[in-house]
Amino acid sequence: MHALEGSDRAVLPMNQPNKEGQPSAEVEEERVRTKENIAQSNTSPTQSGERVSQGLRGVREAAKERKQERFTALLHHLTVGLLRDSFFALKRQAAPGVDGVTWQEYETGLEDRLMDLHSRVHRGAYQAQPSRRVYIPKADGRQRPLGIAALEDKIVQQAVVTILNQIYEVDFRGFSYGFRPGRSPHQALDALTVGIQRKRVNWVLDADIRGFFDNMSHEWILKFIQHRVADRRILRLIQKWLKAGVSEDGQWSETKLGTPQGAVVSPLLANVYLHYVFDLWVEAWRKKIAKGDVIVVRYADDRAPRARRGPQGPRSAQLLN
Repeated sequence: MHALEGSDRAVLPMNQPNKEGQPSAEVEEERVRTKENIAQSNTSPTQSGERVSQGLRGVREAAKERKQERFTALLHHLTVGLLRDSFFALKRQAAPGVDGVTWQEYETGLEDRLMDLHSRVHRGAYQAQPSRRVYIPKADGRQRPLGIAALEDKIVQQAVVTILNQIYEVDFRGFSYGFRPGRSPHQALDALTVGIQRKRVNWVLDADIRGFFDNMSHEWILKFIQHRVADRRILRLIQKWLKAGVSEDGQWSETKLGTPQGAVVSPLLANVYLHYVFDLWVEAWRKKIAKGDVIVVRYADDRAPRARRGPQGPRSAQLLN
């Protein structure tokens, strides 16, 4: 399978369970969701290890029950407590962004800083800063651009991702494995292995999206987000991050396309984009046009931890017979 550079990893087998009795990825996904929705206390774990409040669990239940719901009031879930959890979820030794502020420096006087940040976000006074561009070598000798966000941008992005995950983890298909809570490339490979070993496979289609993060349309990602999110304040935050630009060697440049690889919010935006562009399309194609069984696996290979090097991108493979 080839890596699709620049998006969430996702491996999604299609809806129908395997005839041989092997659980399908959809069945496995439902088991994961069931475990996530069992409340052991007033909070439950999220992707970054912080706890989800009762209010956010209510968002997830509403998203699950009302698939066409457009959420108009989400920002009030962005509390000082969620900002605190988001701060402690960040990698402590990560390089600073254009602000030059490290995790350890921000921890000094943390509560006052978070209360001020919370106030600015809710008043609309918060401004996203440009990402600091750095490059890391790729296996083929080329350079991969990464964007290092300022620390406060990382905190707010992590908080928004936690909120939006309550909606999109209900929507995303079972064959999507990229950059999602409780999912990994290893599970994607397991799903592919089951398909190859237990199905009569005639051929395999391997697709690779090159430079996905760098070329994702701002216009379309915002349109896709608005299918489920109608809170203008959340939408403005996403717009601010997309339009913040890039700083390289002290020079600012505008970003008209793409979302920075390495940004906390980028994997979720990429998964939303591919959910509408690829996942729903291939699901409809499989039901209406395809002959025989089709297994779809969409993922992003992560050659290094996201917090250190950034996401590599999604891959997809289809087995057809």
